[in-house]
Amino acid sequence: MHQEAVPDEAVTEAVNAPAAAPQQGAPKGLLQQMEELMAALNADLTQLDADLQSSAERPSSRGDAAG
Repeated sequence: MHQEAVPDEAVTEAVNAPAAAPQQGAPKGLLQQMEELMAALNADLTQLDADLQSSAERPSSRGDAAG
């Protein structure tokens, strides 16, 4: 099997490219990047939890309840 060797820098740049903001100062440290990612993940999970809670409070219109 043939696999091309891709430098780690190219992979990192490709992964970060869509969300990367223009660099105006020194590059962010790894810890700061991880903290920002964790904050974004926490916000997404909080929103998902709120969505699930609100959908659980609505009565089901599919007739799943035994009756």
